Amino acid sequence: MSKLLIHGGHKLFGEINIPAAKNSYLPILAACVLCEEEIVLHNYPDYTDTQSMCGILSSIGANITNNGGDLLIDASSLFSWGVESELACQVRSSIFMLGALLGRFRKARVAYPGGCEIGARPIDIHLSGFRKLGVKVEERHGYIYCDASKMHASTVLLEFPSVGATESLMMASVLLPGETRLLNAAKEPEIEDLQNFLVAMGADVCGAGSGEIVIKGVKKLHGCSYTPINDRIIAGTYMIATAMCGGEVLLKGVKAEHLRALIDKLDKTACVIEAKNDTIKVISDGKPIALGKVETSVYPGLPTDLQAQILALSSISKGSSMIVENVFESRFKHVPELVKMGADVHVKDRVAFVRGVERLYGASVSGMELRGTASLVLAGLVAEGYTTVSNIRHVDRGYKNIENDLASLGADIKRIDD
Repeated sequence: MSKLLIHGGHKLFGEINIPAAKNSYLPILAACVLCEEEIVLHNYPDYTDTQSMCGILSSIGANITNNGGDLLIDASSLFSWGVESELACQVRSSIFMLGALLGRFRKARVAYPGGCEIGARPIDIHLSGFRKLGVKVEERHGYIYCDASKMHASTVLLEFPSVGATESLMMASVLLPGETRLLNAAKEPEIEDLQNFLVAMGADVCGAGSGEIVIKGVKKLHGCSYTPINDRIIAGTYMIATAMCGGEVLLKGVKAEHLRALIDKLDKTACVIEAKNDTIKVISDGKPIALGKVETSVYPGLPTDLQAQILALSSISKGSSMIVENVFESRFKHVPELVKMGADVHVKDRVAFVRGVERLYGASVSGMELRGTASLVLAGLVAEGYTTVSNIRHVDRGYKNIENDLASLGADIKRIDD
């Protein structure tokens, strides 16, 4: 097992090209099932999660080739409409295969998904939406069985603007005759990205980003070339890292409007944020100032995927902060590890009370899930002495060699093997 060894105390300077978004690439990969012609996806981000999704597609007959970062996907000869448990357990986004397989085959059998343990993350909203489209859904022996032989267009009101459910229902509906409307749909940029990809294949979808998505079914989709958006969560992580460490970092290939909630928060610390075209520059000099009350929310609010990193920032900020997690109920698992490093954090239910300390101290800590592990890396960057972060398989799910990115900015960090 690999670990990250970090010697804290170095400011960050330089620039980084932000890669394609994991949370866009995963549903787009699943949507390739809907097309029987070759798809070319540019800027393939080689995370373990995207590797797992490619493995799922290959297991049902898709032919996938990585041509220098361009992913060529041919799903014309699929021989299965099922995803086995040993594959589904590797990645939470395996649930997207339900909508894609229903759209292609009008039936699906998918094992319950795996992924980070950050809360219940129920798939009930997905299944409820399918049922409103006339899909017969049965859950037994660890699998979800769906019969869409009587699936029909309809209006679906989501009880919560779930990103995953919105994407699943979009995929299930693009080849469905008639007009399907998704109300209270998620508004995240990744939803718009999936819409744009489906449209590039010939689908008739509009409204993504507005909360109401209208899908008019077409008979067939065609091949295309497409470039998914860049990863706003990776960009946000490095923005927070710069705020914590000090320095000046230019992030290239990221839209400021996708990170407006974070930018508004960092503007209140000792940071200067300069956004121009598709770049964001973060300049940080001096001890960060506490953010006060911070709440996660659905887009355009502060992403839950940046909560752990914000908490790490708050732990060394001047003053006290209260961080409220409104999306997932078990997203403070990294807190005991931060406390080992000297952080002053107390958690009650979905609220973390943070009093900034003068400094953190290096320690041996262990990652519990993707974003929490990233927060421990950020804490290690500012801690006095050496920090060892184990269980970095979690961070590898959404960051490709995070140590290389940070080292290129001047951090003293390297990957070591036991």
